[in-house]
Amino acid sequence: MTRPITDLTVLVTGAGRGLGAAIARAFAREGARVAINYRNSAAAAKALASDLGPRAAAFQADVTSPDQVTAMVAAITARLGAPDVLVHNALADFAFNGEARSHLDRLTWTEIARQTETAVGGALTCLQSLHPHFATQGFGRVITIGTNLMQNPVVPYHDYTAAKGALLAFTRTAAKELGPLGVTVNMVSGGLLRTTDASAATPEAVFDIVASQTPLGHVTTPEDLADAVLFFASPWARGITGQNLIVDGGLVFG
Repeated sequence: MTRPITDLTVLVTGAGRGLGAAIARAFAREGARVAINYRNSAAAAKALASDLGPRAAAFQADVTSPDQVTAMVAAITARLGAPDVLVHNALADFAFNGEARSHLDRLTWTEIARQTETAVGGALTCLQSLHPHFATQGFGRVITIGTNLMQNPVVPYHDYTAAKGALLAFTRTAAKELGPLGVTVNMVSGGLLRTTDASAATPEAVFDIVASQTPLGHVTTPEDLADAVLFFASPWARGITGQNLIVDGGLVFG
């Protein structure tokens, strides 16, 4: 079963700003109904929804809370229709500045658990809330957001990278279980993005180094990655599930 993007309601978690906002804009540009989830960025999320027009709206929820996610999905369904697509982009607060991150000698399990709770726990709560709708219609698209640091761990983002590695495993196990329902589950993994709130702490020299080592010669933008997310939600990706597409201008392969 395939459906054009114009027929879809899309839930983007963590969409008030940064990459999530770029993903929301990409889906709105292609005619989808867009639910903009936010935890704390109320003003930014509501401004984005207003900018995108009547087929978009902002919804508050902490994705690690099953009760909040259930209430959010009910509100989205009433306003825009039940979500057919989940883009799980939400990220626990994180600054991409290697000099400020904990190295192994002082890293705590709490740091890893905090990132994993949002990355994997948030994906789980959202999937569980959307599962009845997916099963009823025999269709669904799930796209998780990963990182190329799993292939190229050049900075000590141990907590963040471990959580994204766990999310990739969850993406693949979910793809196996949900496939018979007509649901595809895939990951899109970016590198350092120029520029989001999270990467604003990255020194400019790091962006220059990444650009110099990238075959395409520039740092990936949120818009570059957002367009790849669109692909997995489109009819052209109907035969793909359990995959991890790296979108970083060719910086890493595999």
